[in-house]
Amino acid sequence: MKALVGLLFLLQVITVANAQRVCASEIYSQKLLSSNSSVKSGWNKAEAQIAATLKAASSFAARDTTSNETIYLPVVIHIVYNKNIENSDAQAKSQLKVLNDDYGNSNIDKINIPGVFAPLAADTKIKFCLAQVDPQGRKTGGIVRKNTTKEYFSPEDGMKSSVQGGDDAWDSKRYLNIWVCNMSGRTMGYSSLPGGPANVDGVVISYDVFGTGENVRSPFNKGRTATHEIGHWLGLKHIWGDAICGTDLVEDTPTQQYYNYGCPAFPHVSNCSPNTNGDMFMNFMDFTNDGCMNMFTIGQKQRMRALFAKGNLRNSFLLSFACDSTLAQGSALPIADTIPVVTVTTTIPAKQRNQL
Repeated sequence: MKALVGLLFLLQVITVANAQRVCASEIYSQKLLSSNSSVKSGWNKAEAQIAATLKAASSFAARDTTSNETIYLPVVIHIVYNKNIENSDAQAKSQLKVLNDDYGNSNIDKINIPGVFAPLAADTKIKFCLAQVDPQGRKTGGIVRKNTTKEYFSPEDGMKSSVQGGDDAWDSKRYLNIWVCNMSGRTMGYSSLPGGPANVDGVVISYDVFGTGENVRSPFNKGRTATHEIGHWLGLKHIWGDAICGTDLVEDTPTQQYYNYGCPAFPHVSNCSPNTNGDMFMNFMDFTNDGCMNMFTIGQKQRMRALFAKGNLRNSFLLSFACDSTLAQGSALPIADTIPVVTVTTTIPAKQRNQL
């Protein structure tokens, strides 16, 4: 009888573990920061720019990048596939809709935000479009397909290199690169750091949690993995600050002890909660199921948009016209006048890969 109970408990633990969100951004980022001084310098510069922009904004009438203008981000989706099930136009297009809904605070499930947090939910004024002009100035649909002999990729950036069976990045000063592939183990996705190497700048999402439709797996079938990882690409940290009772450097997200998973009941109070409202587990930067996350805050909006301020690392996107197909001319786009970013090749030791 004891053996049977023990077996049932073990199966329950395995089932819960397999159903948990796994974001490899933190391990990936720490590897880059510890192994390359240029990457660390770029990340420190990004943090300094965000902090300076937010500080300056607080000293005069509230505004963000040019009177709260809508920022348009041209997206190129690199579908790196080994099997046909990994190659879907419908999934790619459904993901763009999810991103625009989530970043625009127009997602249907925002009605589930608890009343105490609802006033903090923000329309980031950031919109995503499939690129209509490629780096050579030609018309494009914004989806690039690359058939690969590799059955899966680990978080070592191989999918970002044609030499390693992936597809090379487009100009990261003008395009948000999203690589979709079969990720190894339980890793669902990861993001580069703002200020990191240009040749690996962007986010990676496993094909089975990308967008919506029949090829994505529950409970991560609403496209929120990309919403979460792009939040990292725009400078957001995990809501618990990747430390017990840590900080995500955002003032309006309550301190929480650790990450949440599944679908907690509100309120979910931890040892670090500042009040009885508890954790903001429905925030896109926590680890809850897709159906249980539904908001960014005003503070997170300000932090993301700070990267686009004049002189800051993603400011060049304000000059990008790759969303407008009428501007395709068949010649290369002009060189972006921004600070060059170093390129590196990254390898994560086997010991760390086993922890992902």
